[in-house]
Amino acid sequence: MIKKVVNLTEKLKSELIEISEYIFNNPELGYEEYKACKVHMDLLKRHGFTVEEKYMNFKTAFKAVFDSGRKGPTIAYLSEYDALPQIGHGCGHNILGVVSSGAGIILSKLISDLGGKVIVFGTPAEEIGGAKVKMAANGAFNDVDVAMEAHPAGNYYKSGSFLAMESIKFIYKGKSAHAASEPEKGINALDAAINTFNNINALRQHIASDARIHGIITEGGKAPNIVPELAVTEFYVRAAKKSYVKELVKKVEDCAKGAALGAGAKLEIINDEVPYYDMITNKTLSDIYCKMSNGMGVEEINEPKQGYGSSDVGNVSYVCPAIHPYFKISDKDVVAHTVEFAEATCRPTAYEGMCKAIGTLVLTGVEIIKNEDLLNKIKEEFNKNSLTI
Repeated sequence: MIKKVVNLTEKLKSELIEISEYIFNNPELGYEEYKACKVHMDLLKRHGFTVEEKYMNFKTAFKAVFDSGRKGPTIAYLSEYDALPQIGHGCGHNILGVVSSGAGIILSKLISDLGGKVIVFGTPAEEIGGAKVKMAANGAFNDVDVAMEAHPAGNYYKSGSFLAMESIKFIYKGKSAHAASEPEKGINALDAAINTFNNINALRQHIASDARIHGIITEGGKAPNIVPELAVTEFYVRAAKKSYVKELVKKVEDCAKGAALGAGAKLEIINDEVPYYDMITNKTLSDIYCKMSNGMGVEEINEPKQGYGSSDVGNVSYVCPAIHPYFKISDKDVVAHTVEFAEATCRPTAYEGMCKAIGTLVLTGVEIIKNEDLLNKIKEEFNKNSLTI
């Protein structure tokens, strides 16, 4: 089976590289990935998938299905293709997307003999306001047996964790006045914003070590001689579990309320981004992926990366068994969310890692389809984890 998968991957390789480089050269931000979405859908249609466009009312989402017509599990691969502002594909979603679509295509060529169904989900905007959050909440993954995606990195890593995350926007409203001649007639909204940061800094001593609170001031006044009547701050609150994030959000909101009260300003609180859940890696599924990775020639797959970022794939892991491992794209360490990382996705080492990741995802899917006991163990672990959420 390994040889067959390798041969199929090699035949598809040039087509996938062309698409990855096209997306690299045409970076699009979240929910604006019209070119990337279309090129993925066209690829999957050419290989016999039935594609539902504008899936769940997301203009740049899709659901591509290949059904063997025989009884068996449903294997899902998650394709991402959004870029970062100014940096472009500094998170490598150009190559991540083709790994998922490529794995789906190759598995589709095997399941006529094995049974089951393969789905490739096109999931926009992972970087901000991730579509997987609403897709998971609206039932997209309810009938999926396992969901997988592999992310580019400086080396091979097992699937690990992500931090749960919520965003908060604070709008402080004061009263303008001449800052020199009549400051007593003004209410300084910027003071409220700055004091919010001070209050949060005092809070940091008393939060869990895995939690993160970070923010910016997006509006702070127009001129030094005018008391700012409007200030706006935005914060991300992260922690290892979504339940603790909820607790921290309440404390951060209290920090802002106290700061606004002290400055005499009015406060408006807005939660305008969807919450990302923590990632629950299914260890049974991860172990099979690692075993298949060795079969694809990966000599060592490192322990999970320490998870201080966040991803909407965490929301998927609350609905069905899921993993998010990493594959190597560079012979030297590269830092994500940089131009250097983006450039690394278009080099030979990245394409070697791409092929190994595709093969590993396919072989993992094959093993799950063939081995009913394995699938039952994966689901037993998922159900057990669900009791502790």
